[in-house]
Amino acid sequence: MARILVAEDDPSVRAFVVSALSMKGHEVVAEEDGGLAAETVDARGGQFDLLLSDIKMPVMDGIALALHVGARHPDLTILLMTGFADQRERAHGLDALIYDVIPKPFSLADLLAKVDDALHGRPVEVVSLARQALQ
Repeated sequence: MARILVAEDDPSVRAFVVSALSMKGHEVVAEEDGGLAAETVDARGGQFDLLLSDIKMPVMDGIALALHVGARHPDLTILLMTGFADQRERAHGLDALIYDVIPKPFSLADLLAKVDDALHGRPVEVVSLARQALQ
């Protein structure tokens, strides 16, 4: 499966995400802030398939982390998550850099579906239309 780096400052959300992705068979490394995640991705030479990061974090937020990772490891897919509408708006300025933004709170099914979509490079709009057609 995939190697995923998770950056999330909330311990309960981080544990939920790591548990969900690990149960799905992914190799997961988790950090509690963007600064540590930046150090980890650089130390491992960008050898991750996906960066899943919260936007609002101390030390280095998810936007700064996405800019850092995008500049140094442009092949790494970036998926952001946030519970703040204003933060989602900030992320949409990075459309060329990030895959998508997952709004919090999210369900286990939503998280796994969005991660799967990002890992397989399916455009968000196509996936949404396909799901609507199946309903």
